[in-house]
Amino acid sequence: GPEEMRAKELWVEVAEANRSQVKIHGILSNTHRQASRVILSFDFPFYGHYLRQVTIATGGFIFMGDVIHRMLTATQYIAPLMANFNPGYSRNSTVKYFDNGTMFVVQWDQVYLEGKEDKGCFIFQAALYNSGRIVFGYKEIPMSVLEISSTQHPVKAGLSDAFMILNSSPGEFESHHRTIYEYHRVELDTNKITSASAVEFLPLPTCLQLHNCEACMTSGLNFNCSWCHVLQR
Repeated sequence: GPEEMRAKELWVEVAEANRSQVKIHGILSNTHRQASRVILSFDFPFYGHYLRQVTIATGGFIFMGDVIHRMLTATQYIAPLMANFNPGYSRNSTVKYFDNGTMFVVQWDQVYLEGKEDKGCFIFQAALYNSGRIVFGYKEIPMSVLEISSTQHPVKAGLSDAFMILNSSPGEFESHHRTIYEYHRVELDTNKITSASAVEFLPLPTCLQLHNCEACMTSGLNFNCSWCHVLQR
């Protein structure tokens, strides 16, 4: 029906893109439980703040935080399907990304679940647009996501963001530790993630999309803020 047609429209055919703009990540395509930082060609507005670097993980998600830590899967992610994928299992498995200046797409292509290789391969992607719009596309989902075990790796689909505070403890040996505060999360109903489906996220307006004083004063967004001439924000 029309929903299936819309899902097809939202899928980005990476194979048909300009080859110079598509990169197959050699390390991620051949390893298990690995992540790698990638620099975007544009500023991506995520929850109202602009990002130029993201971290692609083999486990079906993109980490959006500045500081890479043990709890990558806990907060600050864009996850079309976070699970225990092992691209190193098959020579056909790849993690590729595509950047054309207005859109950044990560595709987990023909990847298998660790310990569930007999179930078949998964093909899915996350597309990040310079407008802040995010699209998850699912081409091949060979089993129910509800059946994927989370004992070895979290299973999630959705968005999360947090902020980090560096705390200092005074004393003879001054210590520093970071505290992460998650302030928002969007969780998808994983039961609805099936082959030939898609999810589209549209960002709500924020102050940061206004680039000059006049736009700020006439926006009509009713935010409790005003234009800062010093910061030009």
